[in-house]
Amino acid sequence: MINHLLISTQMVSFIADGYFRFDNIVFLSPCITCLKEISQFNGYLSVGTPFEETWPKDTALGEIFRIPIVMGLIRSLAGPNPLYDHHGPHLINAGELKGPDTHQDSFTDFRENYFDIQLSFFCVDTPNEKGGRFFIPSTQFRNIRMSEIDIYQHMRGKISVVCSAGTVFVWNSRIWHGARSNRIKSPRYMYKLRLNPSQPQVGLFNTSDLNNPAIENILKTKHGWVYTDYSYELLKRFKYGIMCL
Repeated sequence: MINHLLISTQMVSFIADGYFRFDNIVFLSPCITCLKEISQFNGYLSVGTPFEETWPKDTALGEIFRIPIVMGLIRSLAGPNPLYDHHGPHLINAGELKGPDTHQDSFTDFRENYFDIQLSFFCVDTPNEKGGRFFIPSTQFRNIRMSEIDIYQHMRGKISVVCSAGTVFVWNSRIWHGARSNRIKSPRYMYKLRLNPSQPQVGLFNTSDLNNPAIENILKTKHGWVYTDYSYELLKRFKYGIMCL
């Protein structure tokens, strides 16, 4: 399993950015099968139960989140026995235009020492015009009330998801994010799974490169929207970095 755990530089990147992407880790054939299943596989299972016991094993979507690299990143961030929270497809229809949509999930979650993770699986090619999700990097340290930030548009440093089918994003559930307009003639699908840790998120990743000199610079990444609060952002990142060791 250690071969599939996040290494220290990846973990620090996740702390600094709030998300991590894995391109083309799912083959095209399972992506096509998942697309056929996606409309029937949504909603809630048994919330708060062990993920491995709850998540189905007889579907392509069930197996996507069990491939070794995905299991490795789940274990690195949420531990070996995470709890199931919820799942569901996200659809932006062909030609659907989105207004301001910047928001943060779970505005009632004020835990200081834990974070949930969400995985977004893109089973179709998602060019820029197709309206992939967007993230505002490093905003996971700023708790707000769900959509009260939807007045903010075109924030500096915003990352728009542009990817090929088979790409998986894993992200801190508190990062500011949203959907985008789909300006082409085919629907955009994304499948989301949320998991909760069942133990302290300490030393769960591969620490063999913990002395890598690149770690400091990664942790100090300054995103476009950060200005006078840069020192505050660094303090938050260092706090989480120490927590995860």
